[in-house]
Amino acid sequence: MVSADTADDAAVYRLTDELALVETVDFITPVVDDPYAFGAIAAANALSDIYAMGARPVFALSIVGFPTKSLPISALGEIMRGGSDKAAEAGVSIIGGHSVDDNEPKYGLCVTGLVHPDRLVTNAGARPGDALVLTKPLGTGIITTGIDQRLVGQEAIDRIIRVMSGLNRAASQVMVFVGVNACTDVTGFGLMGHLRTMLQASHVGARINLSRVPVMPEAWDLVEAGVVPSGTHNNHRYLRDEVSWDSRVSREAQLVLCDAQTSGGLLMAVPPERLDALLQSLVKAGVVGAVIGEIVEKEAGIRVTT
Repeated sequence: MVSADTADDAAVYRLTDELALVETVDFITPVVDDPYAFGAIAAANALSDIYAMGARPVFALSIVGFPTKSLPISALGEIMRGGSDKAAEAGVSIIGGHSVDDNEPKYGLCVTGLVHPDRLVTNAGARPGDALVLTKPLGTGIITTGIDQRLVGQEAIDRIIRVMSGLNRAASQVMVFVGVNACTDVTGFGLMGHLRTMLQASHVGARINLSRVPVMPEAWDLVEAGVVPSGTHNNHRYLRDEVSWDSRVSREAQLVLCDAQTSGGLLMAVPPERLDALLQSLVKAGVVGAVIGEIVEKEAGIRVTT
C-alpha cells in the first residue's frame, strides 16, 4: 500500500481487507549524555514513524552499535533499559535484535505495527485549504548541539529530554479519531524538509506563518550565537530553491525552521471543518497542537511569512 515512492514514514503491506502491516526502522547516535535518556529518545523516535501512519506498534527489534573497547558495557545496558522502558510505555515488546562493535554508540528499533487499511494515514493526502498542525516545538537539533558544547543548563536539558522522549501516541490516536488528510513526523530533515516531502507526495503547496510555529526558547539564543548543527545547515542549503522566504524572515529563523529534529512532533494536514475538533481533542489528550499554516495550490510552492 505504501512503498518508497512517496518517501513516507513507513512501508505498509496489506495482509487482508481488514489488516495491514506497517514497518519502519530508525536509529540514531547519542543526542544527550545520559545513556538511559538516549535509549528512551531513540525508541520514541523510531516509534514515531508508526504513529505518523495512524498505526499501532506491536513489537520491535533493537539495532545496536557500541564501542565495547572504549565505553563501559554498563552504558549499553542503560541505553537498552531506556529503550525497553519507553517501548513498554507504548505497549510494545522488544523481542530480538542485532548488535555490532562500532566506533560510536548507535541505537534504534525496527518496529512493526498494525492498521486497518481504511484508517491508514499517509503523507500524500493533503488538500488545498487544509490547516497544518504541529504537535511539538522545534529546536532539538540546535539545543542538543548546544548541550554537546556545554552551553545549555540542566533545566533546559531536562526539558528537551522530556520533549524528545515523549511518545506521539496520543496525537496519533486523536488524528485517527478526528480524521486528517495527511501526516508526517518531523525528524532529521526538519520542518521544512518533511513538509516539502508531504507537498510533493500530495501535489500541493503550503504557506507557513513563522510567528505561529512553536520553538523552544533556548534555540533562539543558540542559533543567534551561531550554534547550529551541520544537518540543519544541510537542510537549509538543500531547500534553497524550494522555499520562498519573506524578506522579514531572518536567516536565524530560516535555520530554526530547517533544524534537524530528533523525535519531533507530528505534522498534520486537517480539513478546516475538522480543525476545531482536532485541536480540542489534542488538548484533552494532553497534546498542544499549533496551527502553523495552510495547504495551498501546488503552483504557490512553499512560502514562509512572519
